[in-house]
Amino acid sequence: MTLDDVFAPDGALAETVNGFSPRIQQREMAERIEAAIKSNGVLIAEAGTGTGKTFAYLVPALMSGGKVLISTGTKTLQDQLYRRDLPTVRKALKLPLTTALLKGRSNYVCHYHLARNASEGRFRSPQEVDHLRKIVRFAETTGTGDKADCTDVPEDSTAWMSATSNRDNCLGQECPNVKECFILQARRNAMEADVVVVNHHLFFADVVLRDEGMGELLPSCNTVIFDEAHQLPETATMFFGESVSSAQVIELARDTRTETLAGAADCRDLVEATRKLEKVARDWRLSIPGENLRIGMEQLERYPEFPKALEELGNELRRFGKILATQAERSEGLANCLKRMDELVLRLEAWSAPGDAQIVRWVEVFTQAILIHATPLQVGSLFVRQLQGHPRAWIFTSATLAVGPEFDHYMRELGLNFLENPPECAVWGSPFDYESRALLYAPSPMPDPNDPAYPDAVADVAYPLIEAAQGRTFVLCTSLRAMRRIHERLEDKMTRAGLDLPLLVQGEDSRSNLLARFRALGNAVLVASQSFWEGVDVPGDALSVVVIDKLPFAPPDDPVLSARIEHLRKAGVNPFMTYQLPRTVINMKQGAGRLIRTEQDKGVLVVCDPRMVDKPYGRRVWRSLPPMARTRVSDEVVAFLKTLPPTRQATEKESTPAD
Repeated sequence: MTLDDVFAPDGALAETVNGFSPRIQQREMAERIEAAIKSNGVLIAEAGTGTGKTFAYLVPALMSGGKVLISTGTKTLQDQLYRRDLPTVRKALKLPLTTALLKGRSNYVCHYHLARNASEGRFRSPQEVDHLRKIVRFAETTGTGDKADCTDVPEDSTAWMSATSNRDNCLGQECPNVKECFILQARRNAMEADVVVVNHHLFFADVVLRDEGMGELLPSCNTVIFDEAHQLPETATMFFGESVSSAQVIELARDTRTETLAGAADCRDLVEATRKLEKVARDWRLSIPGENLRIGMEQLERYPEFPKALEELGNELRRFGKILATQAERSEGLANCLKRMDELVLRLEAWSAPGDAQIVRWVEVFTQAILIHATPLQVGSLFVRQLQGHPRAWIFTSATLAVGPEFDHYMRELGLNFLENPPECAVWGSPFDYESRALLYAPSPMPDPNDPAYPDAVADVAYPLIEAAQGRTFVLCTSLRAMRRIHERLEDKMTRAGLDLPLLVQGEDSRSNLLARFRALGNAVLVASQSFWEGVDVPGDALSVVVIDKLPFAPPDDPVLSARIEHLRKAGVNPFMTYQLPRTVINMKQGAGRLIRTEQDKGVLVVCDPRMVDKPYGRRVWRSLPPMARTRVSDEVVAFLKTLPPTRQATEKESTPAD
């Protein structure tokens, strides 16, 4: 079978997939991937929305005859690929291939920790107790142990913390339940399969930590494909760095207490030591007031309690370790806790000591936790080592990799420009008719984005469009503060005007639930931050307007960004043009990609930031967006929106007989 046989109008995919229609971009992309696989080459491929890139890489990969590893950006996409797309293509090709799904260990029920924590009986709520009972029943019947298969318990339930293991607390081959371990079974399946689906976090956890079972898997692969490859630089940076969090310390204290009660209950000093350690970890978090903060070393002077709390944490860990060492031989669980304690102390000491100029040390603060990070300024030289050695094909694909037609920025970030043979690069635009079905609106006049009144101006721009579209709007914000203010002003304007539309805001429910409600309502408005800029798919009439408040430049006082800027300046490179602007363009393309998801979709992209038009670099932004018609006139946008089909609610209202 050839690619002609698969992608033809009457080919294998047309016979298998309802509504399949050949697309020249998809076919060309498949040809380039086939060539890269045959030559063990490196290919970077951007494919616009609607290209059908998943089939474009699956078909040549499955036909290649070698072992294939596919890494996705999220676990959601990983499940979709494994459960829907991969079986579809395998069926179309009529190939007897075996497939496997492999996730990180925290996604699988752990028999050991489930039994330990279920018997201890210390839970935060009756709901957690109920969820844990359901997990116990699930563990008795499941063949995979994958928590995504346990539909009775939400994936974000706190009960999963008691039912799974992680890198720190897994006992490995010393576990008494090793023979029935779900993660080891998943790894065995992956070793035997022809096609294995993982995610980027798992890939890097294994490459960097040698922890997740791919130490043997990767060398056996002939082809590695990264989907949603624009996420790789950020994921690589996280894993090539090191961190310590208050949550890790608290988890160590709790695990030690559980193991002590099970195997050394007579050692009351150790139980008391776990409680002291927990308190010191919480005091460390409280040493910096506020939340959602990223703090560089030079800014820590503002927080005089932080160094004292960090020092006390190190001291308490050592005191705790001395007591734990006297009991560690009494069980594998306690021995593992001692090992974890030693690792935490070493990482704390490394962070506190002046080190490599190529490493940025900084602090991150959340509502319940504090973290210290040591982040490498560049990960390219570290990542590119994975591509050298055993010959194999490497495919990087996403809808957003290039800045204009160029991939220089992406190649620099991942070190792909260091390869002896430069990667092949290709861009395929979307097959959708953006010129007639989408409008790019840059409102004028707009205040300076730093003006305190700017969020109100964004809400004032969005309101008449929301009214004209009868909801069906995303308002995507670059900060939580702007999000809250825009939501507040829209709520006030809608109430005053009597505009009865559902107004949702990020934070009032989980991300997945908000999206489900938005899709189901069909006439809602969602105000959200950058976590909704990608990986969000709302095809059809439920979404017709996407409003972006500002060009998504990272805050210049971000500790990692400011260190990278300084590093580039010292190297004689313009950091704005070579780093900050390219990242902003890619983020803008992600946000814009929420609008048109199918050939029938129609809508308006609103970019409120005047810099897109007024600044010379703004041209690079809008030239990278899909080829939409453009306007600066609100009335033209309202007229365009009035050509949209009515909402489901309006249609239902018209069809309901009068009383």
